[in-house]
Amino acid sequence: MTISIEEEIIADLPFDYEKKAGDVIRYTIAHEKFPFEAEINLLLTDDEGIRQMNEQFRKIDSPTDVLSFPMIHYEAAGDFSQLEADADTFNPDTGEVVLGDIILNTQRVKQQAESFGHSQEREFAFLIVHSMLHLFGYDHMTPEDAQQMEQVQREILEELHILR
Repeated sequence: MTISIEEEIIADLPFDYEKKAGDVIRYTIAHEKFPFEAEINLLLTDDEGIRQMNEQFRKIDSPTDVLSFPMIHYEAAGDFSQLEADADTFNPDTGEVVLGDIILNTQRVKQQAESFGHSQEREFAFLIVHSMLHLFGYDHMTPEDAQQMEQVQREILEELHILR
């Protein structure tokens, strides 16, 4: 597995965020029974950096907490049955499936942790799980989809003992 972490800013988080990101990503992959080695890119940025990306890619001119850019289209969330048929999903140099990119706003990690009354580590982990599920085709556009995604998020965080 390849997890690339890039920092546009100094993250300044009070925990080993590289280790936490790797642990949460690996656990989410195992939880979802993803059958291949994977490649994930994580970019840590701030309000301005994510605002620019949100404007560029979603035409929303405001900052957000996290953006996910899946490289795979799924027929159904968590359905990996068609991946082998599409050679474009695999990095030819490594043989890993390129899942996509996660852009995480560390300013929002701090603000939201304080607002929700839990640790920055918990907020960081939650946003990583949330984004990983987007990379696996989950979404929250309908109430049913949101309920499914929220249930899986809760399971993963509880199993990792990352609680509010």
